[in-house]
Amino acid sequence: MRSNFHLLFYLRKQKNYKGGAMAIYMRITVNGKRAEMSAGRECEPARWNSHAGRGIGTKEEVRALNSYLDSLQNKAKAAHQILIDAGQSVTAESMQNQFTGKSNKSRYLMQLFAEHNDKVKALIGNGFEANTLKGYKTSEKHLNAFLQTQFGKADIDITQLNHAFITDFEFYLKAECKCSAVSAAKYIKHLKKIVNHCLANKWLPVNPFVNYKLKAKAKERLFLTQEELETMTNKKLTIERLQQVRDIFVFCCYTGLSYADIKKLQRHEMGKGVDGDQWIFTERQKTDTASRIPLLPAAVQILNRYSDHPACVNRNLLLPVLSNQKTNSYLKEIADLCGITKPLTFHIARHTFATTVTLSNGVPIESVSKMLGHTNIKTTQHYAKILDIKVSQDMALLKKKYGAA
Repeated sequence: MRSNFHLLFYLRKQKNYKGGAMAIYMRITVNGKRAEMSAGRECEPARWNSHAGRGIGTKEEVRALNSYLDSLQNKAKAAHQILIDAGQSVTAESMQNQFTGKSNKSRYLMQLFAEHNDKVKALIGNGFEANTLKGYKTSEKHLNAFLQTQFGKADIDITQLNHAFITDFEFYLKAECKCSAVSAAKYIKHLKKIVNHCLANKWLPVNPFVNYKLKAKAKERLFLTQEELETMTNKKLTIERLQQVRDIFVFCCYTGLSYADIKKLQRHEMGKGVDGDQWIFTERQKTDTASRIPLLPAAVQILNRYSDHPACVNRNLLLPVLSNQKTNSYLKEIADLCGITKPLTFHIARHTFATTVTLSNGVPIESVSKMLGHTNIKTTQHYAKILDIKVSQDMALLKKKYGAA
């Protein structure tokens, strides 16, 4: 931000002053804020022009004093220009620091991003997952390429971040990297985390994200209808690998567990709940929040089917889950066999639990949010927005009520 400054030299009376020369001080004022420091010289009050801020007279010692004060003034102007050229905020304090050689240490965006990612890597398994680091690494790669394209350099001082930088980066992600609006929003969010870190440490005078708003809209969540779920459940499959993947997928349709959570689910995480029936008691891997899920009869039947499976017995697991890649590949085969045209992935099971199995059947959204292990009910509300069937059912009851009247 370009700001003008005012420089004043004045005499300061020290404590216990009894006469004689007084110390000369210089005061830098920017936007009403002051910074003061000693000029390192003295002058008799009778030989000082307070209006001009200079000594009075033509004697050699006065000319030398005034020449020295002129050099300080030129040094202050140079400090002001350095701050402007570096794109740094011009304040009384920053000018004083630049003038005295105590300017703040420069901090660079990509260096901070790399340090952040190193910390995430060190905490994998203790608050972070490998996929989280992978996302941050991708953000770092895109940001590095953007700096090379936009500025022709590998790094920039964080004080150069502004609103234009963010909007240009967003445009680059969408136009050059062909990122979707949702992906671009994720990479911008990662950048914002670094910015918030800088703001918290007072390394940035202004938040560059002020007046910036993410425009990405959440993707419509695909889920199986009740008819599609029943078709998949009742389909006779002769290939064991397909039957196994289908059963685990259907189990998650009735429990809402994600792939990461079902893969690690162990036998001791199933027990009797408050109602005396079988429940799942687990912690979500993604958010480390508790999930307490009462098991529906269909889910219990699937667990019983695999109670003696070698992989489950040897590893104390509830279900024998294959790799994510194989699971999703086999799900596409299963979808073809069942006549389901939706691009089936394992995560659709979680969406199906939230929509078709629970919300559509009148389960309160608070209960659904608790079973899904969501940290914020707003996440669960995304599912509620797409339930046209539930809206139809609710309106049918209303029509019936008005019809009876």
